[in-house]
Amino acid sequence: MGKLPSLLVFAALTSLVLSSPVIETREPLVHLPLSRRLKTGGLKLIEHDQARARALIAGRKSKLGKRASENVTVENQAVSYVATVAVGSPATDFSLIVDTGSSNTWVGAGERFKETSTTQCSGQLVEVEYGSGFFIGEECTDTVSLGPDLVIKSQSIGAALLSEGFEGVDGIIGLGPVDLTEGTVQSFPGGSSVVPTVTNNLVSQGTIAIEVVGVSFEPTTSDSALNGVLTFGGVDSSKFIGDLTFVNVTTISPASEFWGIDQQVSIGSSTILSTTAGIVDTGTTLVLLATDAYDQYVSATGATLDQTTGLLTVPSDSSLVNLDFLIGGKNFSLTPNAQIWPRALNTDIGGTADAIYLIVGDLGTDSGEGLDFINGMTFLERFYSVFDTTNNRVGFASTPFTNATTN
Repeated sequence: MGKLPSLLVFAALTSLVLSSPVIETREPLVHLPLSRRLKTGGLKLIEHDQARARALIAGRKSKLGKRASENVTVENQAVSYVATVAVGSPATDFSLIVDTGSSNTWVGAGERFKETSTTQCSGQLVEVEYGSGFFIGEECTDTVSLGPDLVIKSQSIGAALLSEGFEGVDGIIGLGPVDLTEGTVQSFPGGSSVVPTVTNNLVSQGTIAIEVVGVSFEPTTSDSALNGVLTFGGVDSSKFIGDLTFVNVTTISPASEFWGIDQQVSIGSSTILSTTAGIVDTGTTLVLLATDAYDQYVSATGATLDQTTGLLTVPSDSSLVNLDFLIGGKNFSLTPNAQIWPRALNTDIGGTADAIYLIVGDLGTDSGEGLDFINGMTFLERFYSVFDTTNNRVGFASTPFTNATTN
């Protein structure tokens, strides 16, 4: 992502389809309880997501004994899911956004980083811009714990000196492809490197056998609830129904730089987005469609734009039909209820309590840019997802919440 001005830096010092659950869990899963906090910081969800999308579409990166699987519980913050990650010895707990759209792990946006006996700081600057925020800091290595059975030694982390856009959280745990870290760490006055990610090190240190992360998010209507689990090194078969469908990461750029897939989007009997490339991203709240597809969605639903929230609104959910995502030859459908922002949380985003707001937003560019959709958090709350670095693919399956009517 885009490099920040040097003065600011200085001041801060074909798709392969498999339809069987080939990744199996052989040992008891580890669940860590977290609290759920809903906070938008006064920023419209759509503005946050569109700013992030602009950076992703531009392909911008800042340039400066094996267990089968382990689980880490995560929480929904309306605009993101957050996991508690312990750093150092004695450890400090940090609330970090779970982000498959970036790969650096860093702390210090809220709770400040503290050096301990396990800390080694390099004196190198690290910087990443996310479109909707940025951080600049010093690159260190430290002991990072994702739970009692997921301890990483000498994990590279950024210790933020300056950050913006991360109110209410402490930083990010990056679960994207490792190449996204290229050039984010710079020696002073020059030089750069690729930074091993959390999942890279879990494999290299023998904690997990394969570089796979399973993601279970669940829709919720509460400001405070446990409703997410990350599984490292495999999948949690108790979180999904039927088979996993896998597709290779797309070859189309810039989606190919991230967890990019090819999919077709239809509403009712009408295809609104022909097979094209986009990304699956836990760091985006909404489902974003290229403008030409979004316009067709608006026309099909009769929705209008609510100026207060920035979201689409309809007077009745009777105008909605299934929104279908054809991925790897299988349809993954957002039901009418799944297309609605949880009405119990309307006032949390500045909306009217009894209004019906939709979770589909405008990506901001027409299709053909090489990143024509983002399947964000509200999509992933209805489908189990698997991010498989070992086999360079992404998987999906239905869950008990795919057809839920919670909204």
